[in-house]
Amino acid sequence: MPRRRQAVELPFVGRLDRTEGQLGRQLMLVLREAIRSGELKPGESLPSTRYLASTLEISRGLVTNAFEQLIAEGFLEAQAGSSTRVSTGLSQLPADDGAKRSRKAKPAPELRPRAAAFAEVARQFAPLPPVPFAVSVPIGPTAPDDTWRKLGNRTRGLRSAAPSGYDDPQGVPALRVAIADYVRKSRSVHCTPAQVIITAGTQQGLYLSCQILLESADTVWVEDPAYRGITGILEATGAADRMVRVAVDEAGIDVDAGIRAAPDARVAFVTPSHQYPLGMPLSMARRTALVAWARANDAWLVEDDYDSELRYVGHPFPSLQGLAPDRVIYLGTFSKILFPSLRIGYAIVPEHLVPAFCGARGLMDRHPPSADQHTLAAFIAEGYLDRHIRRVRLVYADRRQQLISIVEQRIPADLAWLQPGDQGMHVVLWLTEGIDDTVVTAKAKEAGVAVRAVSPMYSNARRRPGLILGLGGFTDKQMDDAVKKLATIIAAEAGERKPRRRRAGA
Repeated sequence: MPRRRQAVELPFVGRLDRTEGQLGRQLMLVLREAIRSGELKPGESLPSTRYLASTLEISRGLVTNAFEQLIAEGFLEAQAGSSTRVSTGLSQLPADDGAKRSRKAKPAPELRPRAAAFAEVARQFAPLPPVPFAVSVPIGPTAPDDTWRKLGNRTRGLRSAAPSGYDDPQGVPALRVAIADYVRKSRSVHCTPAQVIITAGTQQGLYLSCQILLESADTVWVEDPAYRGITGILEATGAADRMVRVAVDEAGIDVDAGIRAAPDARVAFVTPSHQYPLGMPLSMARRTALVAWARANDAWLVEDDYDSELRYVGHPFPSLQGLAPDRVIYLGTFSKILFPSLRIGYAIVPEHLVPAFCGARGLMDRHPPSADQHTLAAFIAEGYLDRHIRRVRLVYADRRQQLISIVEQRIPADLAWLQPGDQGMHVVLWLTEGIDDTVVTAKAKEAGVAVRAVSPMYSNARRRPGLILGLGGFTDKQMDDAVKKLATIIAAEAGERKPRRRRAGA
C-alpha cells in the first residue's frame, strides 16, 4: 500500500511581519507568491489550518480565510476528507511579472578569478555519457560480477561494517592491510599498512599532495601534456605561475629539461607507468635521473600510477616508489579498474607525512565512507581483484585491437592517426594540424559519441590537436557506428584544406 503523501513544510511563512498587522492577508500573499515562484508545487499538500494557526500563533480563522481566498482564486483546491493542496491545474503557471523584473534587475555577480577557474574545471570535467568512447564504462564483461554484490551483503551484515560513528580518517584497517599487500606483490611498492591513506580516488590524492607539500612560493614540475586534474588544481588554487611544464618525449618526462627550467622545484607530478595522456612508460634512465634530482634537492615526487594494471605486452612496469620510498607519494585508485562510482583510491606516503595527510583529509571530508571499504578489502584479500583484472585486461586488449582496426579502416591517415602504445584504458587519436579538437569533441557529443580533446592537456606553446578514445565493454557495432560518425565530423572540420600525410612514429 503506497504511503500517504505528507504535507510540506512552509519555512517561508516566517516572512510574516507582525508589526504591520493584517496577518491573514500577509499569509495569503506569501502563499500565493510561493505557488507562483515554484516554492510550492502543484499537488503538494498544505498543513492543516489548525496546525498552521498553532505554529504561527495566530487565530485559526485568519488561516481559514487565507486558504478560502486562494481556493476561490484557483491556487488551492480542497476535497472532502482530504487536506488542502496546491491546484494541479497550475503546472504551467507563469511567474509573477514583478518578481521576474526584480530577478532580471539583479544579474549574477561576476566570478572572481579563483571561482572562475573552478567553474572552468567543472565544465571540462563534466561526465561523459556511457557511450563510445567514454573511458572505463563498466558494462558487460568489464563490470564486476555478482561477487561484489554478495560480498557487500556479507560485509554489511558484520558489526564492523554497519553504520556507526566517526571513523578513522586514514581508512578501514582491513583495507589498508589488503592494499599494502596488493601493491607489494603487483607494483613493487615498499610500505606498511600504517602508510596507506584511503582517498576518494586519485584526484583527492593529488589535491591533498598539493595542500601538504607546497608552500606559497614553491615551484612544481608538471608533465606537458598532463592530466587536467593536476593542472586544474594548480590553476584554481593560485599556483599557475609556479607551474613549470616539462616536455614529454618517447622516454617520458625530460628530466634534464626540467632541471634546466627549474632546478629548485619542490615537487614533480609524474605518471611513470603509463604517461597520461600519451601512454609511454618512463624509461629506467629517466627514473634514475628523477630520483637523483629529488634526493639532491630535497624534492618530492608524486607518482600517479595511472592504468598500471593494463599492459597488454609483457609485465606491468614496477612503481617509481620502489626506487625511493622516502621521496615518493604514491597514488592509486580502484575507481577505473572496478567502476568509477566506487570513489576509492589510496595514497602511500612516507611515515612522517601520515599525520599531515590525515589532518588534511579530516578537513576535507572527515573520513571516507566505510561500508564499501570493507567490501573492497574482502574483494582484494580473497583474490577476486586479481581475477577481475585478468578478465578486464583480456577484454580491453581485444577492444583495443578492434578499435585500432576500425579507426584505420574508417578514418583516412592524412586526417587522423593513432598514437602507438601497448597498455591502458584509452588510445590517442591525433588530428592533423588545423583541426580544432575542442570543436570535434562538441560536435561528437551532439552526435552521441563521447571523446575528450587532447589540446587542453598541453601548455599553450605546445598545443596539439587530438582525441582521447576510451575503451569499455562496447560491442564491435557500437564502436564501428561511433567511428563512422567521428570520421564524418573530422572530415567536415578538415574542409578543403590540403591533406597532410601522417608522420612515421607520430
